[in-house]
Amino acid sequence: MRLLICAGGTGGGVNPALAVLQALSDEANPVLWIGGEGGMEEELVQRQNIPFKAIPAAGVHGVGMKALPGNLWRLVKGTAAARKIIHAFQPDVMLFTGGYVAAPVAVAGGSIPKLLFVPDIEPGMALKFLARFANRIAVSAEPSRSYFPRAEKVVVTGYPTRPELARWTAETGRQEMRLSGDLPVLLVMGGSKGAHSINNALTAILPEVLQIAQVIHITGKQDFAQAEQALANLPGTLAGNYHPHPYLHDDMGAALASADLAVARAGASTLGEFPQFGLPAILVPYPYAWRYQKVNAEFLVNARAAEMITDGDLSTRLLPALQRLLKDDNARHAMRNAMQSLGQPQASQAIANLVRELAAASNPQGGTRETKPC
Repeated sequence: MRLLICAGGTGGGVNPALAVLQALSDEANPVLWIGGEGGMEEELVQRQNIPFKAIPAAGVHGVGMKALPGNLWRLVKGTAAARKIIHAFQPDVMLFTGGYVAAPVAVAGGSIPKLLFVPDIEPGMALKFLARFANRIAVSAEPSRSYFPRAEKVVVTGYPTRPELARWTAETGRQEMRLSGDLPVLLVMGGSKGAHSINNALTAILPEVLQIAQVIHITGKQDFAQAEQALANLPGTLAGNYHPHPYLHDDMGAALASADLAVARAGASTLGEFPQFGLPAILVPYPYAWRYQKVNAEFLVNARAAEMITDGDLSTRLLPALQRLLKDDNARHAMRNAMQSLGQPQASQAIANLVRELAAASNPQGGTRETKPC
């Protein structure tokens, strides 16, 4: 099948598409990925040697009147660029998983069958717009159904995670991350771009936390120098417990598998990766994506798999919460079981099956379409 993937913005949209592509294996050939100009998705996709083309894209919801005309013009240019790419590539099916870039590509895609995967519990504006063009809509969890008026389109598949994550266990993860077995492991991360306020909150209480836990700290590139300075300022007895990283690619599974507790934003990936590892969490929804991340966090909190702290309360509430949970094995065990119960390990294959169905309906003879020069 000729598969066109459109995903961008954050790892929460990009990684599910990569997971589905791996589930499809050689069936998807050729593949083309469309992302936004200057987006973080380009680096992630090209690391996998997937053909990639970038088009102009921008958001229009809540951007203000000054930015709106320019953003609208970028969407017009993006639609024209996408139409040219799609005409040349001639896909059998299109897979969308998020990002502003989805809107112009969906419009340009015309009648080509489209599958939309909604990573967050509540879809963002771009995905709500895209839903009217989608033939099928896959969602991470049952509460997402209520956001789509045409329920017959919606399939609850779970959040697809990358297959390479599954090879890690707590033991192999701790070996890879050079951790001991003496103290519990705290994973602190801010999503694919880091989280400045979480980084600052941890740095302020780092000596106290390192007395009761080993810390894997994924800072993002911008704050890594701050973490290196914090490490240099620690006494030798605590420095060995602190493991900062700007970002983890191949070792992300090792970090997740080795952790006993996480502090993280409540982006879409928490709905898949944390349940896969049964990783209890303190979630801090990003204040500028508050609505969507808050809904994700509340879903996990209501399942008794996580606790939630607002960004503004980090300075007063983070340390007491960490001290309580890191010292209470029974509480973490109950949260771990609750988190694990939310896992859907067949999510990638379920979405891959939907792609196959749409591709077969688009090209029932299984013939080869001619690719035209872009």
